[in-house]
Amino acid sequence: MRKWLICTLAIMLSLAAFSPASYASEVRVSVDGRDVQFPDENPYIDQRSNLTMVPLAFVSDKLGAATKWDENLKQITISLNRDTVILVIGDHHALVNGKRVNFEGAAVLKNGRTMVPLRFISEALDANVEWQPKHNLVSIMTSVDHVPKGTWIWDTQIIKQDQEKIISFAKMKGVTAIYLQVDRDIDPAIYEGFIRKAKSEGIVVEALEGRPEWVYKSKQEDIREFITWVKTYNSAVGPESSFTGLHFDIEPYALKEWTKSNKAILESWMDNLRLIEKETKGSGLKITMDVPYWLNTVHIPGKNYSMSAWMLEKFDCLVIMNYRNHALGNNGIVDNAQAMLREASTLKKKIVVAVETVKSTEGPRVSFHSMSNEVMEKELQSAHNQLARYTSYAGFAIHDFKGWQNMK
Repeated sequence: MRKWLICTLAIMLSLAAFSPASYASEVRVSVDGRDVQFPDENPYIDQRSNLTMVPLAFVSDKLGAATKWDENLKQITISLNRDTVILVIGDHHALVNGKRVNFEGAAVLKNGRTMVPLRFISEALDANVEWQPKHNLVSIMTSVDHVPKGTWIWDTQIIKQDQEKIISFAKMKGVTAIYLQVDRDIDPAIYEGFIRKAKSEGIVVEALEGRPEWVYKSKQEDIREFITWVKTYNSAVGPESSFTGLHFDIEPYALKEWTKSNKAILESWMDNLRLIEKETKGSGLKITMDVPYWLNTVHIPGKNYSMSAWMLEKFDCLVIMNYRNHALGNNGIVDNAQAMLREASTLKKKIVVAVETVKSTEGPRVSFHSMSNEVMEKELQSAHNQLARYTSYAGFAIHDFKGWQNMK
């Protein structure tokens, strides 16, 4: 009996010795509603500070920040858009955007991995962190400030004089992609300088073109000329000054024939899209199409298959013109976006959700025009909180640059 008791106590003591590691392995982390897998080093709760610690790689892989390790100083630098966090292994403080901030715990080295305090880093990068004890889950909702954003520039002439101003505004607003309409009368050197400056700030530039008439087969030569011009331009400049992709805004539903001879228009549109696919194959250019949020309700002629899914199969990304100025509720940004986000998730493609800032004649709940930028950002954050769970969700686009610039 005594021998059995001693063995039992020995087992209990050994389990107690390993309980922190056991407890640590059960800690779960989700970002924007999706569980995070940790292939190398699991998160754990530091027994002294009671803080959840995660590998530094998590910060770059899941929060989208750039990380830098200085071996000599044992220093970590984390950057995301306008935010910079600097920590030193073992220190109980950090520099957040140049200001000293104290916190419990410290970054540590564990099993050859740099581990950082999850809540502190996440909140320093403007994310919202919630601990759900019932599920042993740390839930992180990222800030819409750090979500990829695109914007359209239709008046290409402005890049002749206002390059610094344009790029400064874009950087301040977290823009990661500019859709720039190609004006072939502008000296290519102007494009070269503008794209180089944009890329140096982490902003890619897509060559924008299209009009409703591009749905007709008679306009195929115009489409070819546009594609050829971009290819020729890219081959003449270095990668730092080249267009990243082609961005088409065709919108055939603006034509009178859309309602009168819908089948013929759809077939012609599909022919021209096949042409674009053929002419751009192997070019290395990302191909993006602007489409209305309701395109999933339009079926390709003779089949029970949506036009949006057909386009997603052919191209890299769709920007859905989801022009509403409210995130939630019936006919809101979230409600209108979900069907095509589900399609794209299944097809492993990307969807950018676009909103309007230009004055609209379509009703009072369409555009953010006359509203403040703060109101728009609040609605986009609400939409982001709901849409981020879709693997196809690739951020927002704001139509257009001038309208956004003129907001309060």
